[in-house]
Amino acid sequence: MVATIVEGKLDPAALLARAKAETGLSDWGDDSFEHRLGLAVNHINSIPMDEAGRAAAAENIHWLLTDRLRFFEDRKLYPLDAEVIDHPMFATGEPRSGTTLMHALMSVDPGARALRFWEVMHPSPPPGTVEGTDPRMALADAEWREINTKMWKWLHCHPYNDMLGDGLPEDERTWAFDFRVMTPTAWWRVPMQNLSMGLPTDSAAQNRIHKMMLQALQYRRPKKYWVLKGFHGFRLKEFFETYPDATLVWLHRDPVQVAASSTAMMRDIMEGIVGPIDMVAEAKMHLERVRMSIGNTMTNPLIDDPRIHHVRYKDFVADPIGTIRGYYEFTGRRLTPQAEAAMRGYLAENKGDRHGKFAYSTSLLTDAGYDIAALNEEFRPFRERFGVEVEVRG
Repeated sequence: MVATIVEGKLDPAALLARAKAETGLSDWGDDSFEHRLGLAVNHINSIPMDEAGRAAAAENIHWLLTDRLRFFEDRKLYPLDAEVIDHPMFATGEPRSGTTLMHALMSVDPGARALRFWEVMHPSPPPGTVEGTDPRMALADAEWREINTKMWKWLHCHPYNDMLGDGLPEDERTWAFDFRVMTPTAWWRVPMQNLSMGLPTDSAAQNRIHKMMLQALQYRRPKKYWVLKGFHGFRLKEFFETYPDATLVWLHRDPVQVAASSTAMMRDIMEGIVGPIDMVAEAKMHLERVRMSIGNTMTNPLIDDPRIHHVRYKDFVADPIGTIRGYYEFTGRRLTPQAEAAMRGYLAENKGDRHGKFAYSTSLLTDAGYDIAALNEEFRPFRERFGVEVEVRG
């Protein structure tokens, strides 16, 4: 086996060589990929880790590299480019604004197809080419049991993880092997913090990979329409260039609560990976991210595109099925009685606190030096535009 760790550091050239040797393939599908991997490896090498941590990082990268090579080889073996992604439906919004529940409910519609973790974690070969039970289902279940054991508090704020390999990944997970971001909340079971900025991004290229994934996953499978979820606010231009007939339901929530809830969620995730984190720094990071995102929402010329359906988080929480029915009507699709029954069954059988109550408060922001009244005033133009009231939690 090629030595991928040399003097305690990951060797990007050796990692690439090992993946090529194992698969017998060499097409990375992107001329800049090897350079980008080198940047990601340099970042990992800058983080203090013990030998076990370095080994985990090397194996994680090997997994993603071999998957990438096989994924692009599949496009030479099968006519995947001919697959038409017809009028896909997407949910978006700030983190902690109800998008996951919206997506989960749409995913149980018998006429719909959603991404599943077992598919995107191991996307080759196309599932439609596999006869019998696909072994990747059991593999992803085992991987998610490991993740849930390590990050058990995450289930409090994201109980959907109990779906294991059948869970619903965000669209961003389809380019995990693209090394443009590295998020432990996906599959980086490596002792390191999030790296969500700093690596070269290319929204058009990332959306192309997303579409390739959808094409591969629907190949030779029953015809259904896609229901998906991703944080597409910063990529609207490229998003609609990739999917000109797509529609997008956009949930809007009080930004102060978004920042507080996101901070608490990341605390629960990261404690299982790196141990206790600096909560003041975490709160500042999430508040700044929310500021940047809300700024984009308020200034993006595509925010009023007729393909976008804006709804309030408050309205969705009060009437999830009615809100989804409104979105279906917006798209020109009908919410069938079978779909509505499946959604109501999901709500009855999957209570949000089934793994424990997720507790957070805006004190996470006040502890970081923020004045809540001042933040409410700062976000007042956003709230007025989308009818979002200041959210008071009991």
